[in-house]
Amino acid sequence: MKVLAAMSGGVDSAVAAARAVDAGHEVVGVHLALSRMPGTLRTGSRGCCTIEDSSDAWRACEVLGIPYYVWDFSARFKADVVDDFIAEYAAGRTPNPCMRCNEKIKFEALLDKAIALGFDAVATGHYAKIVEGEDGTRELHRAATWTKDQSYVLGVLDEQQLAHCLFPLGETPSKDLVRAEAAERGLSVAKKPDSHDICFIPDGDTRGWLAEQIELREGPILDPDGEQIGAHEGSQAYTVGQRRGLKLGRPAPDGKPRFVLEIRPKDNTVVAGPKELLEIDRLTGVRLSWAGRPVPEAETGAWFPVDLQIRAHADPVPAQARIADDEGGAPRLVVELQEALRGVAPGQTAVMYQGTRVLGQATIDTARSKNYRPADSTA
Repeated sequence: MKVLAAMSGGVDSAVAAARAVDAGHEVVGVHLALSRMPGTLRTGSRGCCTIEDSSDAWRACEVLGIPYYVWDFSARFKADVVDDFIAEYAAGRTPNPCMRCNEKIKFEALLDKAIALGFDAVATGHYAKIVEGEDGTRELHRAATWTKDQSYVLGVLDEQQLAHCLFPLGETPSKDLVRAEAAERGLSVAKKPDSHDICFIPDGDTRGWLAEQIELREGPILDPDGEQIGAHEGSQAYTVGQRRGLKLGRPAPDGKPRFVLEIRPKDNTVVAGPKELLEIDRLTGVRLSWAGRPVPEAETGAWFPVDLQIRAHADPVPAQARIADDEGGAPRLVVELQEALRGVAPGQTAVMYQGTRVLGQATIDTARSKNYRPADSTA
């Protein structure tokens, strides 16, 4: 099989490519140039897609004896990930840029180009598994090790994309074994730190970065009763569940910390209150997609059981879900939670599981609190 190995410059993608070579595939390594600042350098474990990462990917391909190319997807990345991130925050939502990158760049633009060039599959270093049924259908499942499982960020993949994906690390029980294997193979990235934070904001200062992209205006911070308790420098720079950086003028009557409960971009207002008001028991989602075949209940509108996960490293909670059409006829996910979730923000991604299987995902549109109803809520 002819395989395109997506080489990030990290240890996971290098070992994934090595295992694809060992499996007898014809492998070609490709590094995606996503930054419009080619001189950018990585700082410790912050950032990715830097010039250092490109060099590390090239050295790994040299060791593996496979061809190496760099594909410039920077324009596509800016339009589909960076600009989308800015637009979502400007609208008062909290986006997940890694989900959007997987959807639009790594498993749409990259995969489409690979197939057009005659490749059969794209291999990446994600920790997840693809299970093929007797009838040829494919399902996305969690990795063997829960602590490294990355199936959440792959929930945007559909069945056709899964048919052209390889995740060679899915059965590996620990990251330590991957690093040990890299060292045995002579790969210089064996001890390279994992990247974290948003790759295009490598210093981790999201608010400062947004201030350069969005016109932020000062406005009031209100309590749930509508009384002003402070002021902010721009509502778009906040997210539901946030505690730090509120700079409230006076403490709560009970002395407990306050958290962001709601962002109202129309009137540039932030609402803050006690932690218990963050508990969500119902949410709806848009931009629904299925990772494989939809469940039978999707067409009937009947409820079906799911475990719902709203962050990459969060524990899933039991819930029931159903699909209902919105006013325009587009499918809309409706979820009733059996255990309350805290700090759910519109714009986040809700991924549905049944056991280890990823059913699909949707972008959270509305969230209803058990104890607090936002002023303009229709959830």
